[in-house]
Amino acid sequence: MFMGGAIKYTAMIGLLLVALISLNVHVYDTPNDDGTSITIELPWKTGEYKSFEIYRGTSPDNLKLVQDFVIGPVYKDRGLKPGREYYYKIVGIKKDGTREESEVIGPVKTVATWFNKNRWGILIAIFILGGLFVYFIEQARKGKGLFIRKISGLEAIDDAVGRAAELGKPIVYIPGLLGINSIPTIASLSILRRVAKKAAEYEVDLIMPNADPMVMTTAQEVVKEAYLDAGRPDLYNANNIFYLTSDQFGYTAGVDGILMREKPGAVFLQGYFYAESLILAETAYSIGAIQIAGTTSTTQLPFFVAACDYTLIGEEMLAASAYLSKDPVILGSLKAEDYAKALIIVFLVVAILFKFVGLFDLAKLLIAK
Repeated sequence: MFMGGAIKYTAMIGLLLVALISLNVHVYDTPNDDGTSITIELPWKTGEYKSFEIYRGTSPDNLKLVQDFVIGPVYKDRGLKPGREYYYKIVGIKKDGTREESEVIGPVKTVATWFNKNRWGILIAIFILGGLFVYFIEQARKGKGLFIRKISGLEAIDDAVGRAAELGKPIVYIPGLLGINSIPTIASLSILRRVAKKAAEYEVDLIMPNADPMVMTTAQEVVKEAYLDAGRPDLYNANNIFYLTSDQFGYTAGVDGILMREKPGAVFLQGYFYAESLILAETAYSIGAIQIAGTTSTTQLPFFVAACDYTLIGEEMLAASAYLSKDPVILGSLKAEDYAKALIIVFLVVAILFKFVGLFDLAKLLIAK
């Protein structure tokens, strides 16, 4: 019953297609991939077969079973090496239990493609977003005024440090619990630089307990440079920036002790916080310190809003570097991100409307087939 099929090789952009008439099996390199898979189309829809067995090898004389129960019309043999030739043999198991074997199919060569042709929409989106970044960064470098809405928490930094100076009290800066590889911590250090510079100008002691040694070391350098920029390197005291403990509530207890003993005029809680957030904020509130908090932790934001004078919510904290430094690259990037978000929102609204009225599914532009 087995008919000897002719194997047809067609080279088309690295694609090798082999057709076997007997089982109507098609084996070819998977298009638009990284060259690690081969696609096998099986005659499942004919209703004659119960399942298939897939045999593979790098030579026609050494084929091993790689899948013993395939029930779908398409099987992708994954985990292969790019640029290598493979041979296949397919065994179809019919409903009555009889087995039908194909001839050895191959060689089929895996080929890596540079670009997934089914994802042109992603390429267009990348060019649009990239163009926004280039445009706004160039505008910022040319001195064009790029509007950024006022962020009250950052505007209040000078007032908070000034209040501590008037009272003759220090300020305490709390960077959260995460390490130096955390984005909120990096954003916190950019805010620290501004706070430290103002502390140097107003001759206010800056106390910073840390829960991570690397954050402590980095913070010491940031504060030292800020004091140099302010022209008061003589006021810098590395001992005021110290490691406390990495234990969550041990750190919380230690910071609370510092707050109660030093009675700072201003407290900055900038970083990523967990359950300790409200404990710290309540303690600072009880001593009458002005508090400026900021975090990307959505679960802790309500506590900061309730207990602190100013709160940087989510992205406001991440935008602090651009807001405070006015660096053209950072400022232009921030502005481009805002426009990118607006474009994404417009795209989503239009896609929903098109889908609702049945015109076109715009999601297909961004999803690979």
